[in-house]
Amino acid sequence: MRPSPAPQTPAPAPAAPPVLLSGGNPQIAKALGNAPVQAYIDALPDWKRDAARRLDALIENHVPAVRKAVKWNSPFYGVADQGWFLSFHIFTHYIKLTFFLGTSLEPNPPGGKTKDARWINLRENEFDEAQLASWIRQAAARPGWSGS
Repeated sequence: MRPSPAPQTPAPAPAAPPVLLSGGNPQIAKALGNAPVQAYIDALPDWKRDAARRLDALIENHVPAVRKAVKWNSPFYGVADQGWFLSFHIFTHYIKLTFFLGTSLEPNPPGGKTKDARWINLRENEFDEAQLASWIRQAAARPGWSGS
């Protein structure tokens, strides 16, 4: 006589995809670490997902000890004991990449009129990897924004 098989537990239902807010920006809960940033990137629509993956990899390549978080539905990148140096946010036709102390970068990113921050709007098929890498290295070498 064979023993009856153990009852099988059904597989958990797949998690619902994140809600996409205005412009395709994913609604991801505030959290520290790589996992929420990757969930954010995975939820992006169209060309923005590929561009965000390239941007995330570029940051990791040039800042090996980078810290990551999602705050206010945007990925943040920083260095321990220095603060956050950049963030990006999704809009309908572009990705806004903000350097918190962008006025200290050479050359200054083109967008912004605030005291310290400067940004660049990345559009489909516009990705100047060499310039972005330079700004990323410069920004990560400076004290960053320490806001919560």
